[in-house]
Amino acid sequence: MRTAAIGATRLELVRGDITDQDTDAIVNAANRGLSGGGGVDGAIHRAGGPRIMQECRKIGGCPTGEARITSGGDLEARYVIHAVGPVYNDGVSGEDRLLASAYRDSLRLAMENGLRSVAFPSLSTGAYRYPLRDAARVALETAIEFVKTERHDLELVRFVLFDERGLEEFERALDRLTTEH
Repeated sequence: MRTAAIGATRLELVRGDITDQDTDAIVNAANRGLSGGGGVDGAIHRAGGPRIMQECRKIGGCPTGEARITSGGDLEARYVIHAVGPVYNDGVSGEDRLLASAYRDSLRLAMENGLRSVAFPSLSTGAYRYPLRDAARVALETAIEFVKTERHDLELVRFVLFDERGLEEFERALDRLTTEH
């Protein structure tokens, strides 16, 4: 685990399962239809039970770069924030902007709902093929900028990486960002 203090907010990098997190909210790597799927999305829907899907159907969908919130169903987390990251094409088609927007909108929803802790997976790096190194940089830059510049009650922003490679990339990105600032 790696931890950094960003003002009054603790930023953590851990290896683990996003569905096991005890934060106020976990973030789902969702698709635009909020229709469930594989990877993180499928794991969250399986662990959280049918109530999450019922709420997603009522919402109806979510554009790329935005997020929506539902209850946590049967999860320990009270809420699931469904963030839609971009499919990676060529790196010059606005992917960085859309990925940053998905993280920022998730943090905004956490703030607007008075949450104190949120756990993110690495958005868009699975089926959406976003290069892990670039995704880690965008995720951490966005989270750090948000907690530094926005009024919020967030005490903890955690990134939960599924495997050792993901954790190592996020640790390297955090090292680069914290030595630059």
